[in-house]
Order: sequence, then structure tokens, then C-alpha cells
Amino acid sequence: MKDSHTNFLYGEGHLTAKIAISIARGKLQATFSEETRRRVHESSEIVNRIVEREHPVYGINTGFGPLCTTSVSKEETRILQRNILQSHSVGVGEPISAELAKLMLILKAHALAKGFSGIRMETLERIKWHIDNDAIPVVPSQGSVGASGDLAPLSHLFLPLIGLGKVNYLGNTISTEILFQKTGLQPIELGPKEGLALINGTQFIAAHGVLVVKKLQYALKHADIIGAMMLEGLQGSMKPFLEDLHQLRPFKGNQHVAGRIRTLLQGSEILEDHIDCERVQDPYSLRCMPQVHGASRNAWLHLKELLEIELNSVTDNPVIINEELTISGGNFHGQPLAMALDYAALAASEIGNISDRRIYLALEGNSPGVPKLLMEDTGINSGYMILQYTSAALASENKGLCFPSSADSIPTSLGQEDHVSMGSISGRKALQIIENVEKILAIELLTAAQAFEYRKPLKSGLLLDEVHQFIRTRVTFAKNDRVFADDIEKGIEMIQKGEIILLVEHVMKDNELRWDAPHIEEFETY
Repeated sequence: MKDSHTNFLYGEGHLTAKIAISIARGKLQATFSEETRRRVHESSEIVNRIVEREHPVYGINTGFGPLCTTSVSKEETRILQRNILQSHSVGVGEPISAELAKLMLILKAHALAKGFSGIRMETLERIKWHIDNDAIPVVPSQGSVGASGDLAPLSHLFLPLIGLGKVNYLGNTISTEILFQKTGLQPIELGPKEGLALINGTQFIAAHGVLVVKKLQYALKHADIIGAMMLEGLQGSMKPFLEDLHQLRPFKGNQHVAGRIRTLLQGSEILEDHIDCERVQDPYSLRCMPQVHGASRNAWLHLKELLEIELNSVTDNPVIINEELTISGGNFHGQPLAMALDYAALAASEIGNISDRRIYLALEGNSPGVPKLLMEDTGINSGYMILQYTSAALASENKGLCFPSSADSIPTSLGQEDHVSMGSISGRKALQIIENVEKILAIELLTAAQAFEYRKPLKSGLLLDEVHQFIRTRVTFAKNDRVFADDIEKGIEMIQKGEIILLVEHVMKDNELRWDAPHIEEFETY
């Protein structure tokens, strides 16, 4: 079903992660305005005039990289552009997902449509055809060093334009030759600079950034909900979440998380039951949720802000300003996103780390009424003990993945490209870490729900009671050992589909509730 609002305009609209995903998933159409067509045509004509006057301009009538001083004749400029796509298609490894590759196409179409790249409308229309018809090129995951853009993956992305490479089409991976037979398409003969415009840019890094922003936001929302349920199950204190405290250290993320947890606990009988208990303070994994979850929220916000700049930028090279000014610069360098993605990867890992600590805490049996290992008849039953082994393994794996890829640089192009960002690796690792965090959160979801059960007949607030009831429609209370891997898979499915988030939003809307949290607009949109 298409979104009801106006179509997105490539090259003119303000692209966000959410809009890019909506286009990729067919919920929003995107097209070119007449103004964009005029601007693109003008840029292409400037390139043609540069070729005609034979004044050397990098990438138009010269070689690439260390061959930048090698002149190329007017007759050879088209051969040069085809050759660059072929020679730079050196990617290896498993292909990225079709969704990531489609996002790359969308981001590239938007950047090229700004009219500073010398691309022709014919070429842009073919890219749009691939997007609209879900004929998505096969792109290997490895091979980009994240400067001069994502050369290898972008080369594979655009091989189908010239009749080469493979595509995912109608559920099958086929050669571009077969795609052309099925659709009647013909290869495009690239004009001057077009090959270089296609493969220079940060769209591999940025596409990963789009999914990181979305998936990490979901993980952060889940962490607050599940953490609040664990707080109830272990009868933690509400005081560390009071607004008075967080006004004294007003980080946006901290304040937002504390407010969300206050809302989730609103009306809780469980809290009232132990309001005067003798326990002075809770372990850090409970009472420091605003500080730890909040720090990761701040990192997410930083990435979101930088990504929006990148999504609406021109990142190829050279850039055609006008006929008198063509700049060979460094807008293709991936460092701005590489560092932010490394930061986001660390932020995600910490969400998994503190979640694992709460899982362990739930097993200790130190909370009144909650048995050790979350099961009463232990001895013949191991209870939830071994689930924490899995969360510990995942948390440890994430720590190993947190080494910042952007801290490394290996010179390429015979020293012409002597500092690179490795941002493509930053993006790939960030997604891998977030997927591990989803699994850790699924395990905490199961253990929190089990601990929560021991608080009956007391009730929590409306929101957490609804969440708990929903979980129990998928995973039952465990009185004895069973194959917990099945439960974990159901938990992962709930997390990845965002069902619990949607449930909370639905219950809030039905009951006219609002989050008692500042900075809603900044943290709720992506």
C-alpha cells in the first residue's frame, strides 16, 4: 500500500532514512521533476563541452587515480567509462541483501539527480527502472575501503546498466543478459564521466547507515520496555528515573529514557507494594538504565543527524559546478559516516552488554519471591541458566567487533589514495552487532517475562501488563526445562518485527496516553 502523501522527488526532496526505506519497500513512489531534468541535462552538456574543447579535466578526459595525468582522446572517453565499471568490479564475499542494494540505488539516484555529476537523464531513468521494477543488482559485501567512494560495490551495482553482472528479479538471481531477454531492455552506452559518477560516492556506507539507524532505534525502544519489565520482575526502585534527578544532568538521551520508563511503570501495583522496602539501591544494570541506554540514544541521534546530511549530499568526483569550475575534491571520502558508524556500533554493543547483566541478575534469586534460575523446581531442572550463556557469548562477540574500522587506513591506488576510511566495514559490523543485540534482547524478554510472572496477583501498569500478556500468547510460562532455543526464536521474531513496540503504541493511542519524556520528536523519528 502506497503512502498517501506526495511522491518523493529525487534531487529535490529532503531524504531521510525513513523515506529511503519507504521507497525501497514500495510504500512511497519517487520520481524526477522537470526542474531536475533540466538541471541534470545542463550538467551533462557541460561535460560534453569539456570533452569537445579537450582541456584536461580529471575523470572526463584523463585516466583515474594514479593515471590522472594520462590524457584520453575524445573518441576514447566512452570506452573509458565502460572500462572503469568492469575493472573496478572486484568485490568478493557474500552478496549484501537485496534491500541494501536497492537502498544503494535509491541513494545514488537522489545524489546524481542534484545535477552536479554530469550524468544523463537516460542513465538516471534506467536506475529508476531498476528501483521501480525490483530488478536489484547483486553486490558483493567486501572490497570497499571507503574512499574514492565505495568503488567496488558501486561498480557491481551498475554493471547491469551496461549488460553485465547479475540481478535479483522476481525471486530469482539471474544474469543481466537473461533480464534483458525477459524485459526487452538494451545496454546503455555510458557517456563521458558517467562511469566515474556512478562508482564514486558513499552509497554502500550510507545504505548500511540507513538500516543501522532504523534497527538501532528499534533495539533502543525494546531495551527500555524490556528493562522496565525486568525492573518490575525484580522489584527495582522507581527513584532513579525521577525527573528531578535527570534535570541535574540533562543529557537528552538520559532524560528521554527516564521519561519512557516512568510512563511504562505508571499505575504499577508492584511498585506500590515495595515502596517502603529496606533495600537502599539496585545494581547498576537496573538503576543506571537512563545513563547507559541514554548514552546509546545520544550516539544514535548523532548518527541520524550526520546520515541525513550525507543522504542529501553530492559525494562523487569530480563535481561539475559550472562550465568554468570543475572540482576534483574529496566528497567521496567516507570518514564522516565511518566514525559515526563505529560509535553507533559501540552504542549498540553496550545495550547488549547491560541487557546481559540484567539477565544474569534475574537468575541470582536475590529478589524476594523470584526463585534462583527463575524456576522453582531446580536440581532436575536447570531453569533459565543456560540462556545467559548464549547472551554472554553474543555480548562477548560484540565486544570483539567493536574495534573501530575507521581507526585503520591502508593506502591504495599507488599512493594517490593514501588515506581511506574503511567505512564500509564500519557499516557491516554495526549491522552485525545490532543483530546480535536483537538476540540478547530476545533472551532478556523471556527472562523478564518469567520474573514478572512471580509478581502475580499484583499488576504492573497498563502498558507492561499488555506487553506481558502478548508475550504469553507466543511463549508460555516455564515450570520445567524445555528446548529453550524455540522460545528464543519466538523472542527474536517479536523483536525483529517490532511487535511489542507497535503494541505499546497502540495501547497508548487507545487509552490517550502520552510519553512523559522530553525530546520525543528527535528520538522518535528517523
